[in-house]
Amino acid sequence: MAFDAKETLKNLPSLPGVYRYFDAEDRCLYVGKARDLKRRVSSYFQKNDLSPRIAIMVSQIARLETTVTRSEAEALLLENNLIKTLAPKYNILFRDDKSYPYLKISHEAFPRVAYYRGGVDKKSRFYGPYPNAQSVKEAINLLQRVFRLRTCEASVFKNRSRVCLLAQIGRCSGPCVGNISREDYAADVRRAEDFLDGKSEELLAELQARMLAHSEKLEFEEAAAVRDRIAALSNILHRQTVEATGAVDIDADIIAVQARATDVCVNLAMVRGSRHLGDRAYFPAVPKDGESSVAEIFEAFVSQHYETLPVPTLIITDADVQKEPLEALLSEIAGRRVTVVHQPTGVRREWLTMCQTNAKIALDRHLAQEGSQLSRLKALCDVLDITVPDDDWMKVRMECFDISHTAGEATQASCVVYEGAGMAHNLYRRFNITGIEPGDDYAAMRQVIERRYLPVSRGEATLPTVVLIDGGRGQVAMAKGVFDELGLDTSVIVGVAKGEGRKVGLETLIFADPEREPLVLGPQSPALMLVAEIRDEAHRFAITGMRAKRAKTRNTSRLEDLEGIGPKRRQKLLTRFGGMRALKNASLEDIAKIEGISQTLAERIYAQLHGQIPQTLVENKNE
Repeated sequence: MAFDAKETLKNLPSLPGVYRYFDAEDRCLYVGKARDLKRRVSSYFQKNDLSPRIAIMVSQIARLETTVTRSEAEALLLENNLIKTLAPKYNILFRDDKSYPYLKISHEAFPRVAYYRGGVDKKSRFYGPYPNAQSVKEAINLLQRVFRLRTCEASVFKNRSRVCLLAQIGRCSGPCVGNISREDYAADVRRAEDFLDGKSEELLAELQARMLAHSEKLEFEEAAAVRDRIAALSNILHRQTVEATGAVDIDADIIAVQARATDVCVNLAMVRGSRHLGDRAYFPAVPKDGESSVAEIFEAFVSQHYETLPVPTLIITDADVQKEPLEALLSEIAGRRVTVVHQPTGVRREWLTMCQTNAKIALDRHLAQEGSQLSRLKALCDVLDITVPDDDWMKVRMECFDISHTAGEATQASCVVYEGAGMAHNLYRRFNITGIEPGDDYAAMRQVIERRYLPVSRGEATLPTVVLIDGGRGQVAMAKGVFDELGLDTSVIVGVAKGEGRKVGLETLIFADPEREPLVLGPQSPALMLVAEIRDEAHRFAITGMRAKRAKTRNTSRLEDLEGIGPKRRQKLLTRFGGMRALKNASLEDIAKIEGISQTLAERIYAQLHGQIPQTLVENKNE
């Protein structure tokens, strides 16, 4: 039945809310928000100058759904949730698989400064978010040089008996060995927090006053140390003179949009406490049917980006948008006034110019990489005889599995995903493998394939275009057996057997169909280069997971579980051997030499560490 726009519009309320368009097959075409539903939805059917993309979408509308909300900000949140669940065809989607990093100052007697990702707690102090990891690392490096704050883990800090290398080169004040009092260290932490809050001028004034005070007391070494801190801090501030605004507490996001047909880059530059923290580029999924306006792309970015992230005081953009409703929305989300500036002046104009330049550079680089990826993807699909409906290469999905362990210890399987002509990091998965013989890679592969594709056999998920197995005929046969049991199509299975010397380019592709001959594509094949890239990523992801799991197991303080070992003896063992690895490598005689540990206790420790009974205990038992 044709969509009766006139009758539908007649009954729409003039209230804020969210509207959804569906086609004749009940697929969601578009999700939008509105301050006035009646006016916004009517505009689609009353205008004759619609963009090609919107005109095509309107021609496909068969049904409309609306939801009234209490405010436009509430509509914004509902719109984002519906976009995620309905995946509408004509919405601009910003898919980002990485969380934003923070700089963390821990809540301890001697706080630690550290790089951090994840949920924040109320005890520690968090600064950011930063646009990328490098920005956080540069900030930590600065805090080390100027304020000499510690960066070591708590386990290292508590068990040190002499200063570390960082303290020796002046990057840490050495609180672990009592080189600085708790009060003086707390003062340095406060100064670091002032600097991160943008109070640089006050901090410089305080340091200069301290330097003069030391000089008047003839404490020239202390005065020289403070002077060096002032010089380091002044050097940093001098390099950031272009970022000075006169407002020491300014927080701003600068957003520049570069679009070429359906290829779009949104570049986000962050300024916190008047310090420019760096850039981060986004490449949204833009509908192919017609071009999207810069304003539309900007609004989509803002509505999705600030759903979970804090809104700064100021947003600067090159998009010509209606600032009043946008400011009202962001102010309601933030709970305070947020200003949107379209045509900045002065230093803010310099910020925007830099952001625009970086957006153009990022888009050029992205297009070059995308062209290379797409050509390799097409070559691989041709080699594997894969037909891509409507030549929509973005829907080709490949999953690759690898097994990693150390002599059977901490076995983990990885599953990495290639989708949208690139690695989809947010879809990666790791599987802890249990209940198998240590080192049995076939059993490990069987377990991970079963766990991953059992939901597919139940109709709860879809089968990828290609399933890559890092291994030869045995691994492929194992995967094929699982697929047969689950009733899945085995033609998607492709094994990647390593070549001579494990050199990239000498791999052989092996298929689950025994009648299909293996393929040796050669080192010049772009298809094989793509397979090797995905396989290597699976290997990297598996081995990093395995190492983390192994380290967690090994670093768990097994000393606490040893019979007869209290806090004092544990401290003596750690002081003597430095850690569990050295202690485990120590001989029975070495352990017995430690003050307070008898020969009998040393034998007991040795036995528990190695899971065996020393010869001396056996002899005593026989007697």
